[in-house]
Amino acid sequence: MKDTANFLSLINTEIEKLTFGEEPANLYDPITYILSLGGKRLRPTLVLLGYNLFKRDYQQIMHPALAVEVFHNFTLMHDDIMDQAPLRRGKPTVHEKWNTTVGILSGDTMLVKAYDLLLEVEDQYFKESVRLFNKTAVEVCEGQQIDMNFESQDNVSVADYINMIRLKTAVLLGFSLQYGGLLGGASEEEQNKLYELGVDMGIGFQLMDDLLDVYADKNKFGKQVGGDIVSNKKTFLLIKALELATGDQEIALKEWLNKKEFDNEEKVAAVTTIYDDLNIKELTTQVMNEYFDLAFEQIKEFKVDKEALQLLRQFASNLMHRDY
Repeated sequence: MKDTANFLSLINTEIEKLTFGEEPANLYDPITYILSLGGKRLRPTLVLLGYNLFKRDYQQIMHPALAVEVFHNFTLMHDDIMDQAPLRRGKPTVHEKWNTTVGILSGDTMLVKAYDLLLEVEDQYFKESVRLFNKTAVEVCEGQQIDMNFESQDNVSVADYINMIRLKTAVLLGFSLQYGGLLGGASEEEQNKLYELGVDMGIGFQLMDDLLDVYADKNKFGKQVGGDIVSNKKTFLLIKALELATGDQEIALKEWLNKKEFDNEEKVAAVTTIYDDLNIKELTTQVMNEYFDLAFEQIKEFKVDKEALQLLRQFASNLMHRDY
């Protein structure tokens, strides 16, 4: 296998086969809808990649792998409500297409269905899988709450932000890789290394997301470009800009942050210009690359099948160089 296309194809095929329920339709249709929007399927792919380092019959763990994707989409459904996001992967979010109540209930149902998929884990790995899954799920909620808390905090440091994205985004990638290793019979030491590798990859991934929110081609990105700027979301870029801006730049940036009424495109253009003047794109790229470099160094430590390891390395490289 030269790339992860087989993994992705199999994952999408199996997602299409999943059934969640029929009535009431407005409870179950949103689940099918959000899963049908596609996405990168990073997390189940990482499960399969982690498993593939130790065993080759990855088809045997498809449903346990999909538990992570169903859980992830549950968090997206609820996050979109909290963020009042209009688009997800270029399409209307669930709460926009239906309503907020439907989004909450359908999301809750997705969480329960994720546990149904976890039930298919082999008995010898089941208890540890659920323990790790629950720990990760709570951490994701912690990260989301911290992110929401940032909205009313004037002073958020880079360290605060890195900790938040570690919880909100990166721990689920770390869990996915560790979980795949666990199901593949990896030792505890190997599992821990896989977790740390996935977390570093996840932090780099989120920093890239922050960059793309400002600098991506809107036709590729699938979300509102500049949405973070419009909503004053405290991303790495904004935190760093507030740290570095002085004089007229600082005055202008704070004016835009405090404005209640504005033209979205004008604000995005103005704040992006300030970012450009402060070299924020380059500074963010530098920190992002540091986390990916940590991941690549950790990949070298594994003494497993070279082809399987190369797949993982290529996957990390694709994340690092993506444009959407």
